[in-house]
This record gives sequence, C-alpha cells and structure tokens, in this order.
Amino acid sequence: MVYYSKDQITVRDLMIADANAIVDAEIAQGWHVSAQKYLRRLEDASAGRAIALVAECSGRPVGYINVYPNSTGGAFGGKGYPEIVDFGVLEQYRSRGIGTILMGVAEEIAGRYADMVYLGVGLHSGYGSAQRMYIKRGYVPDGSGVWYRDKVCEPYAACQNDDELVLYLSKRLW
Repeated sequence: MVYYSKDQITVRDLMIADANAIVDAEIAQGWHVSAQKYLRRLEDASAGRAIALVAECSGRPVGYINVYPNSTGGAFGGKGYPEIVDFGVLEQYRSRGIGTILMGVAEEIAGRYADMVYLGVGLHSGYGSAQRMYIKRGYVPDGSGVWYRDKVCEPYAACQNDDELVLYLSKRLW
C-alpha cells in the first residue's frame, strides 16, 4: 500500500527486498546491523501487529519507520496507544524532509487508533537529530525517567549509554 507519494518521495509498505537494500546501505555507512530487525518488523506486519513502512527516494529505499497500533512495550505498553518504533533515514538522504514525511505518515496511521502516540528515543549522541526532531514535533517526556533494556532504570542503577538506554516521549494527536 502507498501512503504518500509526491515528487521523488514515496512511502509504502516495507518489503523484504527493501530490508536487504537498507541493511547493505547501513553497513556501507559504517553501522553494525543485520536484517534481523527488519525481518521481525515484516513478521509483525504480516501478523497484523505492526505497519512497517519504507521511504523511497527516486525508487531507492532510504528510510523506514514502524507503527505498532497496540504496543505492549515501553512506558505506555498495554494501554491501547500506538508506538512508533525503529525510525531511520540513511545518512546521505538526511536533511531532505524524508524523516519529516515518514513521521507524518506514522502519526497519521497512529491517529487512526488513538489520540496519543509514543516512542522511545536513545540518549547517546547518535540520536541527537532524532531527539531534536521529536521535540520540534511536540513530543514530551512521559515522566517515567530513563529506561534500560525495556525496564525503568531505577535511580543510581547501573546502565550503559548504548542503544538500549532510552527516554519515552508521547504526543497528543487530536
């Protein structure tokens, strides 16, 4: 299904070929990734648990985002709110509005299920541009503090500033 198409940008359902192309491009830009996370998103989409999206620029897959309409994880898990998970745009395609388009489509989809959407954002510097984007889009911290490995990180508990150290943010959609 196509959710957005204008000029050279198209947002549609993710397919296995997209996952392979994105993994190859992420590895080329120095990221340590595998196709496993994309395969899991495709499996979740096939089972009706998620909407897995890809952004194309001139026919090339360059970004991705996933919406879990009734997520069971994170700060609002199991409360009937959609979660945006695993959002990224290849480095060479950033600053072209692709991330903004992907977020807009994801929020529109989330709005079909509830009046609020949430997401977890990593805290290390690699997430800096995402952190700024979410704040500009009206996301606010949920108040539960920092999470580590899918659990609230209690005060003074040990954690590591890796991809599993996140802050949950939410946004009212309507």
